[in-house]
Amino acid sequence: MVLYTSPFPNSFLSVLHSFSWGLIFPCYWLADRLVGSFVPTTYEKRQRADDPCYFHALCIIITTPIYLALLVASLPFALIGFLLWSPLQSARRPYIYSRLKGKNHANGATLLTEWKAAGSGKSFCFGSANVCLLPDSLARFNNVFNTQARAKEIGRRIRNGASRPQIKIYIDSPTNTSISAASFSSLVSPQAGDNRTVNAGIKRTTSMEYKGDNCGSNNGEESREDKGGSGEPHDGEENTCIVPINGEENGHMSDTETDTVNGQARASGPAEPSLEGDAEISKTPNHKQKEGDSGSLDSCSASRESLVKVRVGDGTVDQSTVNNKLLYKASIMKKTSVRKKKHTDETFDHEISAFFPANLDFLCLQEVFDKRAAEKLKEQLHHYFEYIIYDVGVYSCHSCCSFKFVNSGLLFASRYPVMDAAYHCYPNGRGMDSLASKGALFLKVQVGSTPQDQRIVGYISCTHLQAIAGDTTVRCEQLDMLQDWLSEFRKSTSSSSTANPEELVAFDVLCGDLNFDNCSSEDKLEQQHSLFTHYKDPCRVGPGEDKPWAIGTLLDPEGLYDEEVCTPDNLQKVLESEEGRKGYLVYPTSKNHSSSQKGRKASLKGNGRRIDYMLYTEEGLYLEWKVEVEEFSFITQLAGMTDHLPVAMRLVVSTGEDDP
Repeated sequence: MVLYTSPFPNSFLSVLHSFSWGLIFPCYWLADRLVGSFVPTTYEKRQRADDPCYFHALCIIITTPIYLALLVASLPFALIGFLLWSPLQSARRPYIYSRLKGKNHANGATLLTEWKAAGSGKSFCFGSANVCLLPDSLARFNNVFNTQARAKEIGRRIRNGASRPQIKIYIDSPTNTSISAASFSSLVSPQAGDNRTVNAGIKRTTSMEYKGDNCGSNNGEESREDKGGSGEPHDGEENTCIVPINGEENGHMSDTETDTVNGQARASGPAEPSLEGDAEISKTPNHKQKEGDSGSLDSCSASRESLVKVRVGDGTVDQSTVNNKLLYKASIMKKTSVRKKKHTDETFDHEISAFFPANLDFLCLQEVFDKRAAEKLKEQLHHYFEYIIYDVGVYSCHSCCSFKFVNSGLLFASRYPVMDAAYHCYPNGRGMDSLASKGALFLKVQVGSTPQDQRIVGYISCTHLQAIAGDTTVRCEQLDMLQDWLSEFRKSTSSSSTANPEELVAFDVLCGDLNFDNCSSEDKLEQQHSLFTHYKDPCRVGPGEDKPWAIGTLLDPEGLYDEEVCTPDNLQKVLESEEGRKGYLVYPTSKNHSSSQKGRKASLKGNGRRIDYMLYTEEGLYLEWKVEVEEFSFITQLAGMTDHLPVAMRLVVSTGEDDP
């Protein structure tokens, strides 16, 4: 299957489309600004209340007539542009495939060789997030704003979190398995190319940040790009650090040792921030760095709580190297060991993490509706992901029953080569959702090859279902279509037979915003859908019951800018508490509850509405292989950026002692 690298089959149609959109855009932008000025966010309301000289009403009185006059003047041009733009959509392709060009062009091909070196199997990490990148006026109804700046910052946070090195912690004590500094920690096998051997102890991996030279310089961003380009942590020893823990209780160091390390970090001197595009980003409160904020990993300062506790002694570590070259930030999971003890029957690790997992392989995003924001997001993600598919969907009346003003909002990013892609639009959208081409994106990726040169592939599907509450029937119909499309895509892209398998399927993952949870009484039909008989949900016990550690992924928009949750570290701490979750997560609706959660904490039950899913199946995979969940994480790194919590899952594909 051919992957489409441009939205139109020839340059003439592309130029004509650009011209028509150029006529439409001034009217679109003015309307967006005009409506947005009348929809303030809670942050803006607080800002006005705190600043007596903030004359918002005067600004509206002055700007509204100007916007209206310009809007009226631009309408004739917009109409001409629309008459050109609409029929062109019948020739438009359903997505744009972007591959990073340059010196790191072969990164994906390099990853394919890791499977042969892995021997007994390999792990893959998947992430999913609803980022609410709508036109600014519409995003304000979800209490977020400045879509263009948010898109850039979201991309920076995701790729910085994913490109952090994995810190391998060796615990000498054979009975001590607790980790105090954990961000998506897990028991893992040595990565390909890592020739270090483990002589004793238990090896765990934590995700932390590496800061090299020029940490505080204005060229920090460029230096990282020159060294790694996409930031992928497959450069061998440069992205790996060994942290020995010599058997102190629970792996903690003494206060004296901790103060010594913190003193060394502070002694390295103050660093100037090197955020790219600071002037634009500082316009929103979401990007403001505060003490303990680990959301933007470009910050060269860290709170005492965020510094990893490293033992330096016995002459095994060069002191000047530690002071001058390394600065680690980690999310301290104070309650990790307690939480795991409560759920000892669970077969995999689970946590609330302040960071996206290190070595994130695949990313599925929803609600990337704004085209300009999608370009900014893609530009940032390309620092880490080599392959990206964006601007997914259809416009106008093409292929769907109703007129579509915006695309599906789906975006897919991968470190591994994409072999095939397909998109389908749900034809039964209702209300406001019918104006967007919501649908499903299906992808086939190559993740390796066997010694016999058989391709090892995986399937990933991303979707976004009907959002309007009460549309249970619509969502069930969409789930039916999703299953049919999944089966059709597998059949159309398979080049294997049972007798002569040219391809071996390693995994099949489905993720996205399904807009229903597993606990609400109104969502019983979706909870019992046959999809869950084919795909497994790591957070689910059965219809109507989630596992006790699973939490909701839908945040209460009214509290996005509260001091308690406006940074990743703060939001992580709040969500670890049951009382905190009741204050800042949206809970299943009922007739007895008002729309706001505030003031009704005592009556709320459960852990919030979990509407963002990561599912996997063992059906259709290579028979001799086994797929298991290694880790599952709820991520707070996008605190203040969106009203959803991202989720991540790491799967381990076990092949046995020998490759097939």
